[in-house]
Amino acid sequence: MDKMERYKKAANFIEERLNTQPAVGMILGSGLGQMAEYIEGKRVIDYSDIPGFPVSTVEGHAGRLVAGELMGQRIIAMQGRFHYYEGYPMEQVVFPVRVMRLLGVKRLIVTNAAGGVKKGFKPGDLMVITDHINLMGYNPLIGTNVDEMGERFPGMTKAYDRDLIDTALGCAKGLEIEVRQGVYCGVTGPSFETPAEIRMLGIIGGDAVGMSTVPEVITAVHCGMKVLGISCITNMAAGVLHHAPNHKEVLEVGKRVQEKFILLLKEILREI
Repeated sequence: MDKMERYKKAANFIEERLNTQPAVGMILGSGLGQMAEYIEGKRVIDYSDIPGFPVSTVEGHAGRLVAGELMGQRIIAMQGRFHYYEGYPMEQVVFPVRVMRLLGVKRLIVTNAAGGVKKGFKPGDLMVITDHINLMGYNPLIGTNVDEMGERFPGMTKAYDRDLIDTALGCAKGLEIEVRQGVYCGVTGPSFETPAEIRMLGIIGGDAVGMSTVPEVITAVHCGMKVLGISCITNMAAGVLHHAPNHKEVLEVGKRVQEKFILLLKEILREI
């Protein structure tokens, strides 16, 4: 079975269980999955039931698709994502993005928990992603191109859609929620970075760092989707503060800012 057939098989399985065609996809990162609980008329599908889907193994990732309506938008949300560091081939990491495209998704909102690199950032900040730096040593488009999805050499100049960024910033201002803007650095993990690595990321233009998102965004752009990315700064990266980052802190801060994050995401959905 070739790649496209696998995507179609998964998409058909999901489509048979939905009551509407989704137009907006959401990928909810560590500690941020509560957003999916606000979706109305929910259809819930466990990843383990979907043909070809991997299964999330990380604490804070529920491992299911939730579809329905929210703020007038037809939504399909991933409660938990897949990471390269879990041992999955990159093709598996981005598999759900291509399936979403076949389901009709045209806009993708990607969220994550990230470490703050830029001095002045603090845990609990929200950062609208304006660009990214791929430091994973791999690109999800390596291999035979799936021509039905997109061209061989897609441009990444506007990977994060400017109109969606402006909408997010406008919504944050209207809600009086302070947000940052910045460049997200994608690394493989699962170890946190050394202080020297964090200094390097700052020198090359990074504002935050995490272990996800970049492969999904590259794939979404290849598929013709418009992308909005928002990071929750859950910890300050190594060397920025004196204590070492840890996953418990990531989850705790993610839960603490959930209410603010959900309020902002709802308003963005209302406006797009």
